[in-house]
This record gives sequence, structure tokens and C-alpha cells, in this order.
Amino acid sequence: MTDAVRPLIAGNWKMNGLTAAITEFEAMLRGAPDVLDKADLLVCPPLTLLATFAQRAASFGQEGPRAVTVGAQDCHPKISGAHTGDVSAEMLADAGATAIIVGHSERRADHGETDAVVRQKAQAAWRAGLMAIVCIGETQAQRDAGQTLDVCGAQLAGSLPDDATSGNLVVAYEPVWAIGTGLTPTAADVEQVHRFIRDRLTDRFKDEGASVRILYGGSVKPSNAAELMAVPNVNGALVGGASLKAADFLAIAAGCR
Repeated sequence: MTDAVRPLIAGNWKMNGLTAAITEFEAMLRGAPDVLDKADLLVCPPLTLLATFAQRAASFGQEGPRAVTVGAQDCHPKISGAHTGDVSAEMLADAGATAIIVGHSERRADHGETDAVVRQKAQAAWRAGLMAIVCIGETQAQRDAGQTLDVCGAQLAGSLPDDATSGNLVVAYEPVWAIGTGLTPTAADVEQVHRFIRDRLTDRFKDEGASVRILYGGSVKPSNAAELMAVPNVNGALVGGASLKAADFLAIAAGCR
């Protein structure tokens, strides 16, 4: 962890979760007091559950900076308009979201999102008063070619808007080859990339860049969380499959130091 940077454990449920999953989220709310001294918790369910989750969190008396908060997985760059099937950042804020994941590799690959589009979506999140979690990461081919830092550097430069602060921006490093595969880079590899990201953030955003949280994502689970969270400049995790179960999600948060 980076000194003085409070960790964030964010769960990305992706396209998973029906109404029955509300009970799992409620289990997270019940168990959260045991780990909120270690990290902030954010759950990003599918859009169909977002408002319900936000209401459940409120009904559990979750208020203030140590609350369990709810976020979204994507947004449209514009406020409103003829964009069938899309949702604006303002709509997500109205539904109870406090943050939006933008630029996830699955959005970049499946929907052809460029760095410029990701930047616009981050700006939309800020426009709505929400935190943007901007994802970057290299593919296996890029890693094998020794291009990891070049790719991450280009994505940072193109995806991050100006005027970023530690309050409106989180960066998530997710090596594409490690997402959902069970594979993870070594602690040394993670440290190298997170140090690189930190240097780029401080070069561009000065003191604010030194406090922006940098999350690691890619097959994070209870068995490897503590090791990953101990790496310098790892300020939490963006968790996929393991965030669907309250016990696993809370155990990952418990691994923060």
C-alpha cells in the first residue's frame, strides 16, 4: 500500500446477478463493519440491480466516508438524447451510483472503445459528480512483446482527462491476460507497473497524482489478496468473479493492511 492512501476494494459484477442476488449484497452489508477499518467497499452490480442495491445500502444505515457504496459499470458520454439502450452518468447518479467504471478491457474489446471514448466517459462521470474508475492494461501478445509499459502509458495519456484529483479518479491496472483466467503476474511485475503508473500520475497531476488510488485487477481472490495488497502503490483491487460472493469479497478486503 501507499502510505496515507486509503484502500478501495471494488467489485465488478459484470453481466451477473438477478433479483435473488440482493441477499448476497445484504450479506456484504452485514459483514462490512468488520472490514471497513481496512478499506472502502464499492459494489458495481448490473444496471438492473443498481438502484435496489443503493436503496438497500441506505436502509442498512450505510452513511459517510466508511459506507459501502454502489457504482456502475459504464455510461454514455452525453447527458441525454436519442441513444437507445444507453444510460447517462446523470441517470446513474440519480439511481444512487457514486462511481462509474470506464474503459474496462471488455468494453474496449467488445465495443471498440478507444482511449478518446474512455476519456469522454470519465469526463461524463465527473460532470455528474461521480468518481471515475479508469481501467488500463495490456494483452498477452503485448506483454510477450515487452510492450506493457508502452501500452499502459499510452492508455493513461489518452484515457485520463485533465484536472484529475484523488477524489474523482481511480486508476485500475488490469492485465487483460489475467482477467478471469486464474493467472496473475508476479508481485514484482505488479510493483513495476504500479510504480510506473504512480510516476505518470505524479508527473501529470503533481500532488493529487500522488494520492490517486491505483487498484490491481485480474483474478484477485482471497488466497492471493494479502500478497497483492502488500505491493507498494497497490491501493486496493478491482475484483471480478470473487466479488459475487459476500464471503470472498469481504475476505479480500480483510487482506488489506
